[in-house]
Amino acid sequence: MTKDFPREEVYGLTSQIRRSAVSIASNIAEGAARNSRKEFIQFLYISLGSIAELETQILLAKRLNYLKAETILFEIDKIRQMTLGLINYLKKRDT
Repeated sequence: MTKDFPREEVYGLTSQIRRSAVSIASNIAEGAARNSRKEFIQFLYISLGSIAELETQILLAKRLNYLKAETILFEIDKIRQMTLGLINYLKKRDT
């Protein structure tokens, strides 16, 4: 998605978007590998922070006319909902 961004954004918005996207999955994977449900939930919350970062960066790219963001924003929202659903599921299992 960022391959068509202007060259001057390679170390700016392009890099930030890519890092945020990688961070979402990485934090979920790291949390899943931990020894406790509490730690997993904590990493899921960190992942939610990365989701919010990515959403903000996509909105900025949209305002700068680097991309059309409707589909991407819809997918980001689905990922947020799934992450929140997993958090709620894990919390209910604790009670």
